[in-house]
Amino acid sequence: MALIQEIRQDIRATMERDPAARNVLEVVLFYPGFHARLAHRAAHAMHRAGIPVVPRGLMHLARFFTGIEIHPGATIGSRFFIDHGMGVVIGETAEIGDDVMLYQGVTLGGTSTRRIKRHPTLRDRVTVGAGAKVIGGIEIGENARIGAGSVVVTNVPANATVVGVPGHIVAFHDDSNGAIQRLPDPEWERMNDLDQKIRELHEMVEHLDEHMGVIHANHHD
Repeated sequence: MALIQEIRQDIRATMERDPAARNVLEVVLFYPGFHARLAHRAAHAMHRAGIPVVPRGLMHLARFFTGIEIHPGATIGSRFFIDHGMGVVIGETAEIGDDVMLYQGVTLGGTSTRRIKRHPTLRDRVTVGAGAKVIGGIEIGENARIGAGSVVVTNVPANATVVGVPGHIVAFHDDSNGAIQRLPDPEWERMNDLDQKIRELHEMVEHLDEHMGVIHANHHD
């Protein structure tokens, strides 16, 4: 009964987070993230029971049909949602809390070859944007947001927004009241400074061209 309730929660989460989901039947039949999660539930139970080979085989088959690779050892909470899903990779020791959302191309990867906690922990309500890579045994705090294409290799505190390569915090948000506290971004400021200098140089060159044109015209006169 609990399993059926969890599956219903997954379907409800998909309907709430994806405006393209028209009805329950579409989710059940055509959403690869939902299919991968179903397969992982069975594979994870067998993995914990110590059954060899079969869990990996089941997830290998699921990867073939969905484009999503989840190791049977990964721990995943309730109402997990993968949007589109193609190219998502979740490693063996990854831990994912409740109400987490991943977009396509996300990697929760490891850096160590030892049998240790080498994959990330994502706390409740974390969102990871398309193509982002979260690497190593790090922790991503509750409500954190990882921007598309970011590479995160250090811990991220709760309610933070992280972007860039390597990932750095650019803001903190409070979902209870919608408040956002933006932090200084040295890289962005440096780019703005360079852009301003380029504009100034362009204006100087135009001014010199005009000046040289006047001199040339006077010389001919």
